[in-house]
Amino acid sequence: MSAAPLIDRAFLEKLERLTLRWRKSFPGLVGGHNTSRFPGPGQEFFDHRHFNWRAYLRLEKLFLKMFQVEPRVPVRVLLDTSGSMGTGEPSKFVYARRLAAALTYVGLVRLDTIYLHPFSSTLGEGMVCSGGRHRFAPVVDFLTGLEARDASQYAPVARQFASTYVQRGLLVILSDFLDDAGCEKPLQFLADCGHELLLIHLWADEDREPPWVGELDLTDAETGEKLEISFDEGARREYTASFDSYARTLQELAVRTGGRYIGLSTAVPFEEAIFGPLIHAGGVV
Repeated sequence: MSAAPLIDRAFLEKLERLTLRWRKSFPGLVGGHNTSRFPGPGQEFFDHRHFNWRAYLRLEKLFLKMFQVEPRVPVRVLLDTSGSMGTGEPSKFVYARRLAAALTYVGLVRLDTIYLHPFSSTLGEGMVCSGGRHRFAPVVDFLTGLEARDASQYAPVARQFASTYVQRGLLVILSDFLDDAGCEKPLQFLADCGHELLLIHLWADEDREPPWVGELDLTDAETGEKLEISFDEGARREYTASFDSYARTLQELAVRTGGRYIGLSTAVPFEEAIFGPLIHAGGVV
C-alpha cells in the first residue's frame, strides 16, 4: 500500500489565500509581500513629484513617477531530522514535514523563494524552492526522501548556518528542540546575527506527559543510551512542569529577540494547526 501524501490537493487549495509574514525590517532587500515605504523600482505606483524647470521652458510640466519597493526577505526553513523527531504517533517528523510542505507551498503561491534545510548534528544539503505553485512536486519528493536519524547538535548547526548564509531573513525552525547541550545559546546566536526567528516547537503528548509508571527501562532515541528509572505520579508532575518551563524559555527567547514561538502537540489536527496557532502567531496571514 502506498504511503499517504504529505498534503492532499483539497488542503492545498485552502492554503492559496495565505501569505508568509515577517516582522523585522531588513534594509536593502527587495521583493516579497510586506509593503515598504521606500521608493524605488517596482510595479506599484507610489507617488509623483512635480519638477518646475522654468515651467519646462514655459511649455510643459514634468512629473516623475515613484514606485513602491517590496522587500524580498529570504525565507529559510530548518527542519529537524534528528532521531527524536521519529517518535510519537503520528511522529513529530511526519508532522514537521507536512508543516514544511505547507509553508513552502504558501511561499510558492506568492512567488517567494523558500530555502529548505534539513539538520541534525550538521546542516544537511538543502533545496531552493521558487517559481510558483507548479514547482511544488519536487518539494514533496525532497521532503518525502528525508529520514529522522542521528543526534541533534544545535551549536555546530547554528555556526554552520551563520557562516553559510550571511544575508539576514526569516528563519523558521521546525523541531522538538531536544539537545543535551541546550538550544538556547545557539538560537540566541542566530538572532544576534540578525535573523528573525519563528520557532515551531513540536512534541508528542508522551513527550510532555509520559503515560507510564513504575520501573522503566528507557533508551535514548538519538544516542541509544539506556537509563533505568522509577517513575510515579509525583515524578510525572515534576517532569511535565520542567517541560512547560523549557517551552516558556523558548517562547521568551523568541519574543525577546523580535521573533515568534508556536508550541504544537502532534495530537492537534494538522489543518487546525495551520489555521489556528500559525495564524494567531502571525506566521501566516
